[in-house]
Formats: sequence, C-alpha cells, structure tokens
Amino acid sequence: WIAFPFFIMYAIAVLGNITLLLVIKADPSLHEPMYLFLAMLAFTDLVLSTSTLPKMLAIFWMGSGKIGFVSCLVQLFFIHTFSSVESGVLMAMALDRYVAICRPLSHSSILSVTVVVALGTMVLVRGVLLISPACFLLHRMPFCQHHIISHSYCEHMAVAKLSCGDTRVNAIYGLFVALLVVGSDTFLITVSYTLILREVMKSPTEARRKAFSTCVSHICVILAFYVPALFTFLTHRFGQSIPPHIHIMVANLYLLVPPTMNPVIYGVRTKKIRDRVLLLL
Repeated sequence: WIAFPFFIMYAIAVLGNITLLLVIKADPSLHEPMYLFLAMLAFTDLVLSTSTLPKMLAIFWMGSGKIGFVSCLVQLFFIHTFSSVESGVLMAMALDRYVAICRPLSHSSILSVTVVVALGTMVLVRGVLLISPACFLLHRMPFCQHHIISHSYCEHMAVAKLSCGDTRVNAIYGLFVALLVVGSDTFLITVSYTLILREVMKSPTEARRKAFSTCVSHICVILAFYVPALFTFLTHRFGQSIPPHIHIMVANLYLLVPPTMNPVIYGVRTKKIRDRVLLLL
C-alpha cells in the first residue's frame, strides 16, 4: 500500500514536468533565461524521479528485488549526477532572479541565451566529472560478502558498505563532493536572495508583496531539495543511531518531492506558463 502515494507523486512529477517542457518549447516568448532554467530543472527532475521510482515500484508490486552490478552503477551515476545538476540549476535560477531584480536593465546582456546554455552545460559537466570517480572507485572494490542493499535504490555509500575492502576513500570522497556542491551552491543562493531581499525592501508596497511571494515559493523549493539531501548524505556517515526506515523514507522523498513540487510551484505560480497551459487545455 505504501507504493500508491509514491506512484501518485511520480505520475504528477512526470505529467507536470513534461507539460512544462512542451509548453516552454512550443512558445517562443518563453525562450527567456528564467524559463530556459525552468526547462533544465524539469528535465533534471524527470531523470531523477525516473532513475528510482520505476524500480522501486517493481520492488513493491512485483517483488523484483534484484539489480545487476553494472545496472546498479548506472542508476547510482544518474541519481548523484543529476542531484548535482539540480543543485546547480537552482543556483543558476537564483542568480537569474538576482540579475532580473537588482540589475534589470542589464539582464538581457548579462544572461543571454548563449550564457544560459553555457551555464547549463557547465553544471552538467561538473556533475559528470565529480560523480564518475565515485563509480570508478566502486567498480574496483572487492565484493565478497552479502549483496543485499539496505535501500530502495543504489546509493553510493549503501553500495560501498557491501564491500569487504576499505571504504574510507569512498566515504571521504563522497562527503567531499556533497559538501563542495551543496556548500558552493547554497552560498551563492544565500548571497543572491539576501541581495534580492535588500533590493525589494526599497520597492513600493505592492511590488514588495509580489517579490516576497515569489522569493518565498522559490525558497520552499530550495529547502525541499537541500534539507532531505543533506540529511541523507550525512546520515550514511554520522547517523548510525537513526532507524534505517527513517533514513530510507527521507532518501526517497528527497528524490521525489522536489520533482513533484517544482511543476506546481513554478508552473501554477508563473502567470505566463499558467496561461499557456490553460490555453493548451
């Protein structure tokens, strides 16, 4: 029965993110930095949720509790790479909002389509370069004990703990990547929204209310991604006292709640997208 809420959330995530991609692609007026970043976020959410949910539902409903080692590494690569990409896209969206609100006259020159594509490419390359060594380390490790992963998907440290070799390098590298990505991105996001809020306080009351409403919704999306993500990363290393089912549940929500929420928050609350969707319907 617990699979049904996950299935409903996954269906909303797939339908919502595909709708966003189709609407943004079909309407030339939406080919602006904010909507292009939103399209990147929608694609990333599709990859993240699809990397885990179909297999998880197969485990619940069909008892398909097996996965090949290479398939496990591929799943692990996509999950961690696109988690890094999602973090980078959220950071890029925060920078876009900062330029749009604090430097509106320079927005089109600073964030041209070429710059947006370059930022998206850099974020993707960063994720691939940071996660590939972790997969390589796992591939070279000896596995001579039990092969049961105490998780609903192939997570880096969950797989590493199955090895009968020394896992300290994996643990250190995984923590380094998590802190590097989350640390740098959250720092830039915090600075961007601090400057945005400082600028908004100088605006008239109505403009201030709209800006606050937008900022609060964006911050909710950011917290929904980073809080469970940090909990998941740190629990593997320092949370031995936390019950496994709590850890697994939070880890599942971290990969499913943002893809479900993002189309609703960004799509429903963005007037141009909402109007296009209503027109399409």
